[in-house]
Amino acid sequence: MTEMQGRVAIVTGSSRGIGRAIALELARRGCRVVVNYRSNAAQADEVVEQARATGGEAMAVQADVSLLAEAQQLVEATLAAYGTVDILVNNAGIARDTLLMRMSEEDWDAVLATNLKGAFNCAKAVQRTMLRKRAGRIINIGSVVGISGNVGQANYAAAKAGLIGLTKALAREFGSRGITVNLVAPGFIETDMTAGLSEQLITAAKERIPLERLGQPEDVAAAVAFFASDAAAYITGQVLCVDGGMAM
Repeated sequence: MTEMQGRVAIVTGSSRGIGRAIALELARRGCRVVVNYRSNAAQADEVVEQARATGGEAMAVQADVSLLAEAQQLVEATLAAYGTVDILVNNAGIARDTLLMRMSEEDWDAVLATNLKGAFNCAKAVQRTMLRKRAGRIINIGSVVGISGNVGQANYAAAKAGLIGLTKALAREFGSRGITVNLVAPGFIETDMTAGLSEQLITAAKERIPLERLGQPEDVAAAVAFFASDAAAYITGQVLCVDGGMAM
């Protein structure tokens, strides 16, 4: 039995990519995992099946976390099924990359709504439960882009930089109640998002990474599992880059 046995974790946007890897890692460590998705029910159900195959407990809950009411419904569904929330991983994110001159107001608003406001909505929705029991882990998934910036990603970089500020503010706000808030900032990770990139772009990216390779979703999941564990009980307000040294 692991230290996380029976703990309840919500992982937003966990039907694929990094979110999926995080959900499966937490399930493997004994958590009861809520796999949140916005539109792809089949993929979410697949993650639930994989989580159960590792011996974990899991269920899928549809919610668009950019909407506060739906974030609250996600938490309510979790409480109805499992009675509590111990861990919240704010992973849901979208990208609408283009140069500022071509970026529409809708491109800006959509990315900020999911990537930044989504984390605010979910933290707000779980706070009462965590504050009441004076325990909890909130882990936000940022990006090295939120630290270094990137051409064509003004909206994405702004949202991820905003997540760093949100992480530090909530760490101060919730610290006296035993709730830690940290952020994992992935670099270039092999996912659906990077699969469509040209070989030329991938090669250029590797040249900027001291470890000379892309990361795997499991690399990010391991960092999240650490922040969720008892080993990280005295760590809060921190930003951990999982990027092969890219943002140094």
